[in-house]
Amino acid sequence: MSHQSGIVWLASYPKSGNTWTRHFLHSLLKVLHGEAGAQSINNMGRFSSGEAGRWRYSAMVGREITKDDNELIPTLRPKVQVKLADEAGGVAFIKTHNALLMDEGQPVINPAATAGAVYIVRNPLDVVISLSHHRGKPIDDTIDFMACEGMRTVIGEKQVYEIWGSWSEHVHSWTRSPHPAIYVMRYEDMLAEPSKTFGGLARHLKMNPSAAELDSALEMSSFDSLQAQEKEGGFRERPEAATANFFRSGKADQWRDVLTASQIDQIASSHEAQMQRFGYLPN
Repeated sequence: MSHQSGIVWLASYPKSGNTWTRHFLHSLLKVLHGEAGAQSINNMGRFSSGEAGRWRYSAMVGREITKDDNELIPTLRPKVQVKLADEAGGVAFIKTHNALLMDEGQPVINPAATAGAVYIVRNPLDVVISLSHHRGKPIDDTIDFMACEGMRTVIGEKQVYEIWGSWSEHVHSWTRSPHPAIYVMRYEDMLAEPSKTFGGLARHLKMNPSAAELDSALEMSSFDSLQAQEKEGGFRERPEAATANFFRSGKADQWRDVLTASQIDQIASSHEAQMQRFGYLPN
C-alpha cells in the first residue's frame, strides 16, 4: 500500500471530519496553484471524489445498478478502484467510509490501486450526536447502530453499499498497526492544533507548504467558513433525512452536555479498547 501513483484514501467512520479534511486539501492545492478565492463546498470533485458512486458501478457493467445487485458489488469494487487510479494518472484523493475489511472474499480497499491513506478518528461520544442528526434517528438508536459489527449500508439512489462495521471495527481495521503510508489524525487535534495536525498531513502528502500558505488554507477551510457556505448555498452532500445542517457544530466534548450517564456507559463499554487507544475513555 505505497505506490507512487494511485488512490490516497480519505477514510473515516461517518461524521468524523472527512469532508473538512477534503476541503482543507482542496484549499491548500488552490493556494499552492496560486488560485484566489475560497473553495466551494459544492465543487469538491475537482481534486477528490467518492468511490461508492452508483454510476461508476453502472458504467462498469453497462447497465443501471439496482438495489438487487448486492452480489455484484464485491467483485466490481476492486475493478472500479483500479479504473479510478488509472484515470488519475497520478495521485487521486478518494473519500471512503468503508472499513479496511474483506467483502465476500474480495478486498473492500484494493491494495493494487492504493498509494496510501489518511485516516481520521473522532471520539464516538461525539460521533453519536452528529450521526444521530445526520441519520434523523434518536441517539439510543444510533448507539446501537454504531455497535453493530459488520454493518453495511444499502444500495441507494446515488451510492452502492459501503461496509462500515461498528465504530470499533472501523477504527481497528485502519489503525491496528502503524503503517508509513497511512497518516492517522484525531478530529480533536484538528480542532485544537490545526497548524500542527494539518501541517503534518500536508508534509505526509509531500505538499510542503510555507507557513503562510498553510495559514491561508486553514483560514479558507475553517469550520466557521464551511458553516457560512452551507448557510448561504446549501450543501449537496447533506442527506435528506438529516435533522440539522451538515456542518452542524464542529466542536469537541459536546457529549458532556448531551448524553446521559447511561448512554456514556453504553458507548464506553461497547468501544472500550479503541477508545482507550485514542484517549477517549471518560474518567
